[in-house]
Amino acid sequence: MSSAAPGKILRSFAVLFVLASVSPTLAAEYDVGSIHIAQPWARATPSGATTGAAYMTITNKGATPDRVNCVSSDASAQCEIDSMTMEGGVMKMRAVEGGLEIKPGQTVTLEPSSFHVMFVDLKRPLKQGQTMKATLKFDKAGTIDVEYPIARIGASAPGAAAGGGSMKMQGSGGGMMQMDKR
Repeated sequence: MSSAAPGKILRSFAVLFVLASVSPTLAAEYDVGSIHIAQPWARATPSGATTGAAYMTITNKGATPDRVNCVSSDASAQCEIDSMTMEGGVMKMRAVEGGLEIKPGQTVTLEPSSFHVMFVDLKRPLKQGQTMKATLKFDKAGTIDVEYPIARIGASAPGAAAGGGSMKMQGSGGGMMQMDKR
């Protein structure tokens, strides 16, 4: 065995380690009609959690507006598109009635503390490194199944470290998060 062989082996292990640590965050991209979906991902949930969230970027490449709704998920009894807003120092979360509109040529990013897919009555915890599926329905483009790689609890983006950009339940201003159920 030459002296170069141990170095090659170490480099090979380093490459495999990098690929293994990145692969859960690499997500497929999806196209349905004039809609393009990129970077779908979800956050892991603690054991016992009843809700979870997923995120993605949706681009309407068409000439007419479209609306998206979440119709089902393998991980929850119900899913919906929700929005989060600050009103009087209170974070409010509400279902987007009638679906989220994506105008022609517009890109909408579903991200933490903004629009997101909400999974209600989880059937199981969302675990880092695994995936989950949801079916999205666009009024004009059609229906598509999207697979969401699950990032760690508190991730602010796919592959981000926990805590970076995570939402605080109570801020220094005394504001509390409130969820409106209709």
